[in-house]
Amino acid sequence: MSSQLLMIEDDLRLAQMVSEYLAQSGLRVAHMADGESGLAHLQGPEGGAPPPDLVILDLMLPGIDGLEVCRRIRALPGAAARIPVLMLTAKGDPMDRVIGLEIGADDYLPKPFEPRELLARIRALLRRREAGSQPAANVMRFGQLEIDRDARTVSVAGQAAELTSYQFDLLVTMAERAGRVLTREQIMEAVRGRELEAFDRSIDVHMGRIRAAIEADPKNPKRILTVRGVGYVFARQQD
Repeated sequence: MSSQLLMIEDDLRLAQMVSEYLAQSGLRVAHMADGESGLAHLQGPEGGAPPPDLVILDLMLPGIDGLEVCRRIRALPGAAARIPVLMLTAKGDPMDRVIGLEIGADDYLPKPFEPRELLARIRALLRRREAGSQPAANVMRFGQLEIDRDARTVSVAGQAAELTSYQFDLLVTMAERAGRVLTREQIMEAVRGRELEAFDRSIDVHMGRIRAAIEADPKNPKRILTVRGVGYVFARQQD
């Protein structure tokens, strides 16, 4: 069964081009031209169809912009809040990308982009989404932190910790290698399956979000530690 995507993009020509290109790889794309329509589709697809497997979200939209759409997606009830979001950014300011990641986007792609790169990023996000249904060591426990890889959930002292799909995979990657110092490049390559560009520091944004979700004091972390000049380490034991 092919994956169903939702593209929220006001550039109709671009949306048509992307839809036709992705269709060649077996991906079906529903298109909405503004944020309100996109959110309405997510909350009630026509004919009672299941929600999409991934959202391609433009940053610059008429009415509510992509950042606000992303915020509202993450506030939706149930599984809809965990749908992977790939944000398209037309602006050159890296802060737009940082803000997008901070509010819950799983990945970003600046315009103009190569359709092949878009397809590669979509496939990577879909693989991570599907990985939740694959057999694995079911639950990892580190003190009060519990990571359920089958259910793709995280809890701290019995309370659910809200993470995006991408942040969940980053946390699992770190936890599986507990006690090992990992560079940013090693972490991102393990999750994305590709090398990290030298200028890309989105990993730091995601780590900040993970700390906010699982640490008692994110500014004084005990679980995910920064190793200056190198990267990060997931501590087996907490003080």
